Amino acid sequence: MLTTHQYEQIGRLIRREVVPATGCTEPAAVALTVAYAAAVLPGTVQTAEVLLSTNMLKNAMGVGIPGTGMFGIPIAIALGIVLAAPEKQLELLDSFSDEELARAKEIVAQEKISVLLKEGSNVDKLYVEVILRDEAGHTACAVLEKTHTGISALSLDGVSCLDLFEVAASPCGCPEEMQAEAEPDIQLSFDLVYEYALTAPLEDIRFIYEAALQNKHASEFSLSHNYGHALGKMLHSDLGLQFFGDTPLTQMLASTSLACDARMDGAPVTVMSNSGSGNQGISSMLPVLTFAQRQGRDEETTTRAVMMSSLLVVYVKQQLGRLSCLCGMVVSGIGTACALTYLLGGTKEQSIGAVKNMIGNVAGMICDGAKPSCSLKASTGVSSALISALLAMEGHAVTANEGIVEEDIDCCIRNLADLGRDGMAETDLKVLKIMTSKGRHG
Repeated sequence: MLTTHQYEQIGRLIRREVVPATGCTEPAAVALTVAYAAAVLPGTVQTAEVLLSTNMLKNAMGVGIPGTGMFGIPIAIALGIVLAAPEKQLELLDSFSDEELARAKEIVAQEKISVLLKEGSNVDKLYVEVILRDEAGHTACAVLEKTHTGISALSLDGVSCLDLFEVAASPCGCPEEMQAEAEPDIQLSFDLVYEYALTAPLEDIRFIYEAALQNKHASEFSLSHNYGHALGKMLHSDLGLQFFGDTPLTQMLASTSLACDARMDGAPVTVMSNSGSGNQGISSMLPVLTFAQRQGRDEETTTRAVMMSSLLVVYVKQQLGRLSCLCGMVVSGIGTACALTYLLGGTKEQSIGAVKNMIGNVAGMICDGAKPSCSLKASTGVSSALISALLAMEGHAVTANEGIVEEDIDCCIRNLADLGRDGMAETDLKVLKIMTSKGRHG
């Protein structure tokens, strides 16, 4: 049984990991780092040098930037320079004027920006380093690492300026870094996740239901537009209904894909992210919310299901790391499968079986960057989650004799994390090499 202290620790953790984000979180984090440096530079930026880790470069180079009609890193950097508003955190790209956008586009056109790969074996997978110089020769430097808002260094002409800014505040009202120093994050387990989701006071977790509704708003907004590959709209069309029908699965696929379509194509929508990823937030909440509403479940049951899915994602990401070669839709699919089993009336053991089914199915799906086609991968995760849940309800689960699955569920999750974090490291580099060399062959 969870202690009061454990309830408080988990509550702080989930509230810090489920936060609003406008646009893909990787270019948003790049823009945020630039904004910190721009805020302390006294003059007009003449050059901007940005060094990114492999995973940051991969995830930021192909995604739409909200409100710009443009894709990729340079426009995000330019907007960070123009806006220079680090207090907005991951909502930095939420709004800007036509004049500000024009200035940003001019910076891109003037080729003041250079983007480089940060080399070195000790570089965190989530790493951004920014060096801005003005006409008077002043130099502002900023470094972000480990988390999408984790500014670890800020200086002007070699003198630290970090104390000029309050560090990002967690929802409990305490600075994240100060809180982390005072008390390390609780290390989750499947048992902790499951018990918290089912027994936490409803008033303490109701925010996760509101977060899911926020993501539903993004989905509904997308339906009246034509974003990305329009997978969600296709599923709503006569063609989609002809082949998929008006089923719970179709509705889950459509709602999730619509939100991903919009977000990856740069739609001006804010979603609730999970562990630094908007797509993970979307695809761990929306399928669960949609299924629960379709099944007529009450708000409390729905809230607990969404919390189960969301917190399980946080647990897996504790093991895996925020960025890896493993597609985030695998992680969110695991959370969804577990929550769907609960909504179907399944037992804890059946929910564990659903998670094992997911790990035995889509463990190897790679991340090749954030981009419009992420909605296709989201649909794979959602459909696999429902299959995994239904199989578990029928008493079928992948066994310890099969692949990377083990009898103990926490060992299963560790195996998955080891595969994605360490085992696929060389694949990660190969993916980036392919992405950055396209069009150069022959």
